[in-house]
Amino acid sequence: MDVLQAQGDAAPFDAIAARYDETFTTSKIGCAQRASVWKELEKAFRPGDRILEIGCGTGVDACFLAERGVSVVACDSSPQMLNLAIRRIRENGRDRSVHPHLLAAENIASLRSRSFDGAFSNFGALNCVEDLHRFASDLAFLLKPGATALLCWMGPCCVWEIAWYLAQANPAKAFRRFRRGGVTARLSESASVRVHYPSVDRLRRTFAPEFRLVSFKGIGVCVPPTYVEYWANRFPRLFELSMRADLLLERCPGIRVFADHILVEFRRESLQP
Repeated sequence: MDVLQAQGDAAPFDAIAARYDETFTTSKIGCAQRASVWKELEKAFRPGDRILEIGCGTGVDACFLAERGVSVVACDSSPQMLNLAIRRIRENGRDRSVHPHLLAAENIASLRSRSFDGAFSNFGALNCVEDLHRFASDLAFLLKPGATALLCWMGPCCVWEIAWYLAQANPAKAFRRFRRGGVTARLSESASVRVHYPSVDRLRRTFAPEFRLVSFKGIGVCVPPTYVEYWANRFPRLFELSMRADLLLERCPGIRVFADHILVEFRRESLQP
């Protein structure tokens, strides 16, 4: 398996690929939030399942699933991210279980397969999709009836983010998730992306009737966003308490919606023609 070479114009997330693992994957906060997602992955998917991963990043989640006997078609729109994912897959000896594709979420219909046992997307990759109705329809086409889709979104109201940026006298960032039509996130001087923050109710309506909302939980209710990593390192005992608090609050109605991320579980419905 050869590492992909950059093709055509650079994708926006190429700008952060080189430092992504350092700033998120291996950070204390990143590990804590990912561990919470992994608990649900282990419940949702079984050895022998064939899963579509949308926005695979550097391949950490794909390798986690492959280690548990799950076959993963891992897609990402960033050649540089996928380069790193391919290296990780190869180093972990998961070449036969993980199949990387340079493919944006908006183009998953091009896979032309209706044999996936489930789908997964982590940490806000789908917040950058403009037409969620079309995406939901394309995803429904690819999944078997009864299949599970675990989709992790950046939440519409993060209390940590509001408090953090208000303390820095930056109300624009504190309340950016409330803006209708989304916001433009600058990844570098030359790369930016439009980000939307849909509510769980909006997602439920958007994905219906092909999908039924089964459950959702907060990822990072008390555990802060990764840009607060300095705090986690400086106050390790408080950070430990925040992780324990998340175990109690992650599914608590009225509180879970204020998390940094929201992990939504959909079930593919079997609809009559």
